[in-house]
Amino acid sequence: MKYILTALGLIALGLGILGIFLPVLPTTPFLLLAAALFLRSSRSLYDWLLNHPKLGPYISNFMVHKSIPLKIKIISVSMVWITLLNCAVFVAEHWAFRLFFIALAVGITAHILSYKTMK
Repeated sequence: MKYILTALGLIALGLGILGIFLPVLPTTPFLLLAAALFLRSSRSLYDWLLNHPKLGPYISNFMVHKSIPLKIKIISVSMVWITLLNCAVFVAEHWAFRLFFIALAVGITAHILSYKTMK
């Protein structure tokens, strides 16, 4: 079971890292999932993740404060809208897909803005 949880943790970690670069993929939830899976399967991977200089703050800040830094909110919302509006205008040919991309952008924005802003 530990191997399965570790493998799932590595997949979640990979998706979390991709989420840093892809605006539609959330970073923090996948990193939190990876941390939870590592906690149950590999204490060394859990410690490594929490102490990682780039990834650790995503997890610890969210676990402690349940908030997102203003800079991250601005970047996230901006990237979501740039990407999804681009898809709605240039990629989608049918109005239903355009509406879907815009609705997705609104939903993701609402989700990001629903968290407190870290000061």
